[in-house]
Amino acid sequence: MQTPLQITFRGIPKSEAVEARIREKVSKLERFHSHIMSCRVAVEAEHQRHHQGNHYHIRIDITAPNKELVISREHHDKKAYEDIYVAIRDAFNAAARQLEGYARVRRGEVKNHDLQTTGRVIHIFPENDHGFIESSDGREIYFHRNSVVGGGFDSLSVGDEIRYIEEDDDLGPQAAIIYP
Repeated sequence: MQTPLQITFRGIPKSEAVEARIREKVSKLERFHSHIMSCRVAVEAEHQRHHQGNHYHIRIDITAPNKELVISREHHDKKAYEDIYVAIRDAFNAAARQLEGYARVRRGEVKNHDLQTTGRVIHIFPENDHGFIESSDGREIYFHRNSVVGGGFDSLSVGDEIRYIEEDDDLGPQAAIIYP
């Protein structure tokens, strides 16, 4: 890391044990992603609770090349966040997930969400605003007028080749998005 780790305590006294845990978690992040330029961690106690213990809020600001990641764990309704170590663990787990996603994008390993399939229109019922597609494996898949991109429902004809994204519905498979 180019800039030394900064740890700030707000509303609670500085704790060597908490600081040691944070340093341990940051060193694991550095092994996970070697290009971290700086890291700032703020630990804050929310003293607004009268009937239960304090909740801890952890904020982590990480600077990496061309990216600043902000992780903020603040759950007023979680009793587990009365334990500062649980709050730290969850915040750093979230930081690791964000760094992993950032590293994947930088390596060009983005997820492919292309779930499109090709099929052929076999029935069309314009009076009822729906039709059916025959999938490549011979199944009939329902589609509605509203599923056709760009309002192209009226231009569809039986036999047209189309691309679609299939979803499962309570009544069976249906085309969620159709590209004529």
